[in-house]
Amino acid sequence: MSGDDGDDPGASGREWPVDLRGVTESIAATLGPNGLWNAAALGLRAPDSEGEPVTATTWGDTRTRRNFRRRGGGVVQFTSDPREFVDAALTIREEDDPVLPGADAWVEVRAERVDSGESDGTRWERWALAPVDSAVLRERVPTINRGFCAVVDATVAASRLDVAAYDTAALLDRLTYFEETVRTCGGPAEVEAFERLSEVTDWRSLRGR
Repeated sequence: MSGDDGDDPGASGREWPVDLRGVTESIAATLGPNGLWNAAALGLRAPDSEGEPVTATTWGDTRTRRNFRRRGGGVVQFTSDPREFVDAALTIREEDDPVLPGADAWVEVRAERVDSGESDGTRWERWALAPVDSAVLRERVPTINRGFCAVVDATVAASRLDVAAYDTAALLDRLTYFEETVRTCGGPAEVEAFERLSEVTDWRSLRGR
């Protein structure tokens, strides 16, 4: 899956298989010491200027951070399956193959730490990502599904429920809103994904406390 084009993460000459703008949500597979690929949600920030690298930030002592430091990269993939996002964001998912069944495209990247710091007691590290190899597995006509967007936003809110820097009541209000959006605007995959999120986090039980 890989080749080596030097040490500069912004100068491999390879292209990303998709257009990136703002922060694009993806799933990163990184190889752990047990020989399995850990799948986790990862936001990719597009560069502000041509020639700058795509970056991503890891928060806390996550498997992605540890595997980036240990292996120097991983496999980033893009999917429109909301169930893949829920599992990647909120569960520990380990696979023999880095590319998930629902991936539409993947890109192998080198990762180099370019910055680090602390925010509200949580350590963060910023990584420059350089594409090494990639493939588009399927092409789709873009569509807008508010239910899908609500699931992705809900994974962010749910992942912060145990973080002291965030107000739990406000997060529960968001999740209640996202649940209604999924119910009214989502399809079967979005509904299934949100139920999976609710099962994993048990967020509804916190509303009465």
